[in-house]
Amino acid sequence: MQTSSRKFLIILAGLVLGGFVVYQSTGFIHKANFSGQKLLRAVAGANLYLLLLPVVVIYGCYAIRALRWQLFQGNLGTSRFWVIYKMTLAGFAATFMLGRAGEPVRPVLLSRKEKLPYADMFGIYALERLFDFASTAVISALALVLFNAHAGNEETGAALSTAARTAGTLLFAGVSAAALFLVYLRLHGTAVLERRLQGWREAPGWRRSLAGKLLGFVRGVQAIRNLGDLLLAIFYSAVHWFLVLLVYFWATRSFGGTLGTLSLGDVMLVMAFSLVGSVVQLPAVGGGAQLASVLVYTKIFAVETEPATAAAIVLWLIGFAACCLAGVPLLIQEGMSLGELRGLAEHEKETAG
Repeated sequence: MQTSSRKFLIILAGLVLGGFVVYQSTGFIHKANFSGQKLLRAVAGANLYLLLLPVVVIYGCYAIRALRWQLFQGNLGTSRFWVIYKMTLAGFAATFMLGRAGEPVRPVLLSRKEKLPYADMFGIYALERLFDFASTAVISALALVLFNAHAGNEETGAALSTAARTAGTLLFAGVSAAALFLVYLRLHGTAVLERRLQGWREAPGWRRSLAGKLLGFVRGVQAIRNLGDLLLAIFYSAVHWFLVLLVYFWATRSFGGTLGTLSLGDVMLVMAFSLVGSVVQLPAVGGGAQLASVLVYTKIFAVETEPATAAAIVLWLIGFAACCLAGVPLLIQEGMSLGELRGLAEHEKETAG
């Protein structure tokens, strides 16, 4: 493809992406009974520096993700940071544009670029998801344990705080149990699981699909070779999610007013609900992250509906859409159109099934 044509496609993709983001945001605003004029007023009063800083930091978060992937991939074959970083941005851009259907794109792109088996890349992807799930559980547990109910009724507030701490303790226990199971699976259970699932792999229907997912996860576990790898992966995960928390904190406080008074612990609760909302897909345009954030801002911290909605949309744009600024041009550079991405995702889904 000629350089001028490629530049034109990149500019065109940027315009399409901008329109898509506006459409998504407008749909959510409409669902929240929040006019565009009020949104502009709320954003116009925000601290611009505290809005731009999270955009820079979120790209650092993707770099930490790439370092963690490089650690796992290094035990399987070729592992180049810049290739992994670029394909990480491209993969998350595909996920933003296609939703859940775009999730297989990243391991496929990395498999092609690094010339490694897709099964190994999917195994690393499954292991990455496990670390993210555990991190989300830990964040939720910490947020609940540290939660200090903002309630006018002192008795109600105390009851809510007690319930939150109890739920947080249970989450910590669950994560600890999952960690012990992971260690056992890595040391003793992998070969046994592979033998027992051999029959399922040859069977049609849901058994084959489930066996493929479980064995993919097992392959990912094998990417952790020793205690040092495990501790470094945990360290990368902790740094990544702490940076994400700072993104939420700075973006929230940039709006001032009641939002500007929220502490790091308060924002951690917003982040926890937002992460859970994005996983369970609550009914809101673009996923449940915005709706979950608005509910926490308004119902728990008594933030006005307008700034709460504006903050939730901005968080969604930074956390989910900002990767497209670099990711979409990288997808074009790889020669991937939206139709090809959708076809690739559907093919991988059919293969897994």
